[in-house]
Amino acid sequence: MMWSTDPSRSVDGNGLLPWVEPRKTRIGLVAGGLGAYWPQFPELLPQLQASARRVSERFAALDCEVVDVGFISDAQEGAAAAEKLRLADCDLIVGFLTTYMTASMLVPVAQRSGAPVLLLNLQPTEAMDHASFDTGAWLAYCGACPLPEMANAFERCGIDFRSVSGYLEDERAWARIDRWIRAAGVRAALRHGRHGLLGHLYPGMMDVITDPTLVSAQLGGHVEILEIDDLRVRVEKVSDAETESRMKVAREIFTLDDSVNEDDFRWGATVSVALDRLVEDFALDSLAYYHRGLDGETHERVAAGMILGASLLTARGVPAAGEYELRTSLAMLVMDKLGAGGSFTELQALNFHDNVVEMGHDGPAHLAISARKPLLRGLGVYHGKRGWGVSVEFDVQQGPVTVCGLGQRRDGSFNLIASEGNVVPGPLLQIGNTTSRVDFGCDPGEWTDAWSASGVAHHWALGTGHRAADLTAVADLLHLDLTVVAP
Repeated sequence: MMWSTDPSRSVDGNGLLPWVEPRKTRIGLVAGGLGAYWPQFPELLPQLQASARRVSERFAALDCEVVDVGFISDAQEGAAAAEKLRLADCDLIVGFLTTYMTASMLVPVAQRSGAPVLLLNLQPTEAMDHASFDTGAWLAYCGACPLPEMANAFERCGIDFRSVSGYLEDERAWARIDRWIRAAGVRAALRHGRHGLLGHLYPGMMDVITDPTLVSAQLGGHVEILEIDDLRVRVEKVSDAETESRMKVAREIFTLDDSVNEDDFRWGATVSVALDRLVEDFALDSLAYYHRGLDGETHERVAAGMILGASLLTARGVPAAGEYELRTSLAMLVMDKLGAGGSFTELQALNFHDNVVEMGHDGPAHLAISARKPLLRGLGVYHGKRGWGVSVEFDVQQGPVTVCGLGQRRDGSFNLIASEGNVVPGPLLQIGNTTSRVDFGCDPGEWTDAWSASGVAHHWALGTGHRAADLTAVADLLHLDLTVVAP
């Protein structure tokens, strides 16, 4: 990883923004079993409570905040747990079915919290010892029994749920659980997010137009409408010392090509400091921007100087997308929260000799997924845009990748669109763009036709790793359809 978000790298207002610990995904945990068993089988409850403690420990190790309301034995205790979890504002409610329990014990928990629900059926070990087990020992393995009951009751009560079955130390089960936690983290980032929309639409790009109200309605969060002057006034307040400090940071992170003009580099660093202030002042979690400008006037220069700062922001988890691409900045945020990075991307060309799709973009990029130390290249002209300055150039790490777009249908509903491929080595353009050669396992022309037919816009996020399974979980929690374009 070429970029570190270690707080020791922060330099207050002179370098990077002061480090702010990201909000952890908040998990509400309740375990339970049927209280009628306890006087009948005295050794059962202590065993089940030990299992519940182990599950709580495993959740804490997954880097999430756990709100553990303990063990419930009847509907009254379930109602009390429901109230505690309602007040906790959790991102995911986890019900651990340690043995048989009635649906009346968990339905109130699911109804009152308003959070997605995950049911766990994790028995103590892989299998019972049938020769030695009595009824009490068997009941510790009976978490599967109430799962269909819960499913039926939740369906009739209009409650969505998902489940994971396995045993306490079953790493396959914990991998699935971890996937749901990551998906809950994505949902939380969107639900609590503040998304900047700065400037105006790139003229004529009908596919990228997004109604900000639909973002709040379907994904949650808030879209903050910003003007280019919001950035300009901050640029004017950046001191020479702050600019010099940002230039020093950039020299550590980037290789500077001989084409870089010192004045243009200095301007990009100045705008970068101002962008950090903009993000801090408006508490932004993402940013989409575009401003056309004219004949080298101040607003054009400010907009043209954003690439360096936008790339630095993206690398530290505040995705920035050019061309006013709000939905793509959100797709980049989704990929970043999954640990995949997520770089601003579009189609560039097809290579039928090597069976690869070449894709990337000018402008901001996610430095954390660069294959090598990224390059700053000086450009006398930004193709299709006004202005000039420094631009970021790199290729994504070789290996598995996923492209992810947030689409919008004719009825206004959003949907996720994804495809898995592999970045492979080969020749790349050297024009101040990010570029990657992606092999999708099929004829590149056929893939391009299928990808375009999915309804995706002409920008999307490119992230590392095969993430279709993660995105399936994200789509489930967000109540979005997911289209996976595969060979």
